[in-house]
Formats: sequence, structure tokens, C-alpha cells
Amino acid sequence: MPKAYVFTRYGGPETEALVDWDRPRPGPGQVLVAVRAAGVNPVDWKLRSGFRRPGAEAGELPAVFGSEVAGVVEEVGPDVTGFTVGDEVFGNPVAGGYSEYALLPTTVTARKPAELSFTDAAALPVAAATAYDGIRQLALPAGATLLITGAGGGVGVAATQIARAFGLRVVGIASDGKKDFVESLGAVHVPSGPDLAERAGAAAPDGVDAVFDLVGGEVLEAAATLVADRTKLITGADRETVARLGGVLVERARTAAVLDEVARLVAEGSLRPFVTQTFPLDRAGEALATVENGHARGKIVIEVAA
Repeated sequence: MPKAYVFTRYGGPETEALVDWDRPRPGPGQVLVAVRAAGVNPVDWKLRSGFRRPGAEAGELPAVFGSEVAGVVEEVGPDVTGFTVGDEVFGNPVAGGYSEYALLPTTVTARKPAELSFTDAAALPVAAATAYDGIRQLALPAGATLLITGAGGGVGVAATQIARAFGLRVVGIASDGKKDFVESLGAVHVPSGPDLAERAGAAAPDGVDAVFDLVGGEVLEAAATLVADRTKLITGADRETVARLGGVLVERARTAAVLDEVARLVAEGSLRPFVTQTFPLDRAGEALATVENGHARGKIVIEVAA
């Protein structure tokens, strides 16, 4: 039977297991994909811990981890057009992607360009697409200054590169250990920690035009003091704090068109997925622990054997 990495109940890593999993069948508007790679994101362990987005109900358990994959179409559902068996694709699965097979809705599935590896493509549907949505939402003119918190993480790395591709000046907040990495992306690095706002302000003497927060909490509060127009304060990390400060969440488009755009940016060299570590499916727990422990730099991807 196919394998999948699941959590059997809400809690910590002790709830995780590699199990036999029935091969799913695609329904209307879905394709079945033989997974070649699956991206790892913080939301994966948060869901295992019991996190639910407002209004969302608890899902059935056990549940497969993962929210972004790349692979090959094995079967198409009823009334599906535009995809055929053998197509190389990437996108957001219906219910988990740390598995040998996954169902993808065609609305958030795109063809993988030939020049992209499956590993790199699997790093795009969550982090890069979120970054793209946020940069587009801010709609800053070329030459404007954007402050990005968490600039060394998966979304932050993508946001920094996309912002630079759009002609923006980027001030990136990240740990001291990520200084060289953040600067290599074309950002001005500002170390995280106490007095963040003062240091960031010094790095942007002409002011900050917008803040793209990916950390939340005290970091978001400090960064918010640097932007007067709170419509230019967005977060992908802290709904409650940003609302109190007058800002908003990143508005996710979740469309195949956005996936096409981020793939185009990769193909033209403006965006590098920065996959820094890969793990086989039978070591998915290690991959997830690397992200959960905050030790990841760039993207972590699980590679599934063909």
C-alpha cells in the first residue's frame, strides 16, 4: 500500500507516524498526483498541535501532513479539463501531501515548467505564493521601502526576492546568524531583538512605506511603529495583533494563476526557492522537527521516490 506521514491525534511529535494509506480517488475538479516532493511549513506542526483557522472545524483523524506538493498526474476526476495523465504539476493538496499520492483541486494546481525540479516546485505553493500575494496586496511603487520581519524564513526569503524583483528597497529583520543570507537576497539586514524599531528606523532613514510581518507578537508591534499608513501593515502570522494595530492579514488569492506567476519568476531567475535541506518520506518527522524547532533556513522539502 502507499505510504503517508500522519498525525493520529492533536498534540506533539509523539502523535506522528508513517502508515499505509489507501490510494485516493479524484472527485470532480480534482487530479490524483503521484507525489515527487512535498514542502514543509510551520502550519503543518501547528495543525498537529490543534491550531485551527477561525471558522474552521476540526478535521478527521488520522490526518496527512502537508499543504504543498509537486508530482505527476496519475488520474483525473470527472469533468476535469486542462490536465491529462502524465502532466507534471504542483499545487496545494486537498488533504495532505507528505504521501506517495495526493489529491489536488485544479483551481490551485499549475503545470510545472520543465526547467523547475520537482523539489523546487514543491517549495512554491505556500511560501512563495503567500509572499507574492502579500507584495501584490501592498501595491508599492518601485523605489519604496518595505520592512519584512522574519526575512530569513520560507515566506520571508520569497517575499524579499519578489519585492526586489518589483523594484522595492527591502529592510529585512532576521537573527544575527542569518545576516549574510538576508543580505545575499538584496536586503538591508537588521538583527532581531530588543530595540528593533530603533535599529530598523536607522536602516531606513527616509522612512518605511510598508511592513510585511511574518513573526507576529512583539516584533509586529515594534515594526508597526515605523509605518503611519496602517493599510500598509500586513501579516501572515498574527491575526489578533495586526487587527488591534489597524493592519490586516495577507489576502491569499489561492489560484493557479498565482502559481504560474511564481513559477515564472523562478524560471526567469528573479526568485530562488532556496531549498536548503531535503529528507526522504521515511524521515518526514525529522524534516518537520527542523521547521518546528526554528532551525530551518530557507525551505525544507520531503522527496518521495518515483
